Amino acid sequence: MSPTPLSARALETLLGEWRGGSSAYVGLSERIRLLLLDGRLASHTRLPAERELGERLGVSRTTVTAAYRALRGAGYLQSVRGSGSVVALPGALAPAAEPITGILDFSQASMPALPGLTDAAVAAAGDLSRHLGGSGFDPVGIPELREALAERYRVRGLPTSADEIMVTLGAQHAIALLARVLISRGDRVLIEMPTYPHAYEALRAAGGRLVPVSVAAADEAGLASGTAPGWDEPALLQALQRSNPVLGYLMPDFQNPTGQSMPIDQRERVIAAAAASGTVLLVDETIAEFDIDRAGEYPPFAAHAEGAREAGAVVSIGSVGKSVWGGIRIGWIRADPALIRRLVGARSSNDLGTPLLEQLLVTRLLPEMPQILAHRAQQLRAGRDHLERRLAERFPSWSVPHPDGGITAWVNLGQPVSSQLALAARNHGLLVTAGPRFGIDGAFERFLRLPFSPNPEQMDRAVDALGLAWESLARHPLPETGFLADVV
Repeated sequence: MSPTPLSARALETLLGEWRGGSSAYVGLSERIRLLLLDGRLASHTRLPAERELGERLGVSRTTVTAAYRALRGAGYLQSVRGSGSVVALPGALAPAAEPITGILDFSQASMPALPGLTDAAVAAAGDLSRHLGGSGFDPVGIPELREALAERYRVRGLPTSADEIMVTLGAQHAIALLARVLISRGDRVLIEMPTYPHAYEALRAAGGRLVPVSVAAADEAGLASGTAPGWDEPALLQALQRSNPVLGYLMPDFQNPTGQSMPIDQRERVIAAAAASGTVLLVDETIAEFDIDRAGEYPPFAAHAEGAREAGAVVSIGSVGKSVWGGIRIGWIRADPALIRRLVGARSSNDLGTPLLEQLLVTRLLPEMPQILAHRAQQLRAGRDHLERRLAERFPSWSVPHPDGGITAWVNLGQPVSSQLALAARNHGLLVTAGPRFGIDGAFERFLRLPFSPNPEQMDRAVDALGLAWESLARHPLPETGFLADVV
């Protein structure tokens, strides 16, 4: 198989802000290594020529040559005749003590299918006959589903009409479509850090220049010095006022991956600042109703807007991918009717609409959403508590948060070894996402995202695999390039 070439421009985008306090070649080699370990740079990729990359990054060829040499020495880069410098994962880790009989995937934060889903699908099929006289192509959503979604918003405290709703192929489709319509190449886009990886990928693909704003976990280092958990409000408001981003991506309820929820008064200030700067806030509420034991009432984010100008600054998206099942690809956008019309007009270049049968299924399920969410809360409470107990027993040095909702825990390992731990875990049958996957600049090496949605038996297997991986790092660490601390 021939190596896949990567241009200097593409690598520059992946690298982000790679310059640190160390030598330039060390910073460059470490960042390329992290991209490879984290899966953002695929193995068997051919890196740009040294001179070409140096010119693109504004450094000397000698710096790039030294960085490539460091990667080769550590086993992350191979010189292939006729193909240049090709990245590869080193085989430094010892093999697993026992054969791997199956892979446990903890890289996705998802829920098992809703009980009774098959029966609901059969019933929905009976509703299909009244739609068979049309073309079957539906770019905006069937009227009954749009009205049901509008009613769901009204019940939650946000007046909404059906013409403010567009049905999409899940939340990710909604993010990508909004990005394509609202962003022009070079526009600034505000985004949380850490954040949902596929969101920043879609925003970058649309040409956005990302402006990150920090969201701190409740147990994150630095709180003792005055840093509060949650959103860095001064930085957030300053980014809106000074950068004038055209779009801002926020997940204000059980933020992915930190689990933080934005206070009500802060929501009001952020909406006002966005309206004043002409910024559209793309608010991802995919898991907003996954409340386990959060205190207080939290209506939809847009309910905190005052007046038409502020209301127009908030676009909400949601889906049933978490609450019902990931295999039901139904999401939606709530926005001003004028924007909905723009989105419908732009949609046909990528897809021709949302499947009718799945829309009918979700239309039937929406009236049962309070019961569905209560069932999910019970599952998530049991899963969260079980995972916390197991991690405390096996890894007393880790800092494990106690999220009051959502679906994941943002675990602080205490050492910058997240990518290496994730790679070692694969040798023990576990796929897990390292912290840097949720950043745009290789940060968050001290963190690991763990879903608590799997069943107790799966979580026990995952914790056991992490234990073996953690021990293997002490016995057989990956070649060091500056990031590995002592593992105890």
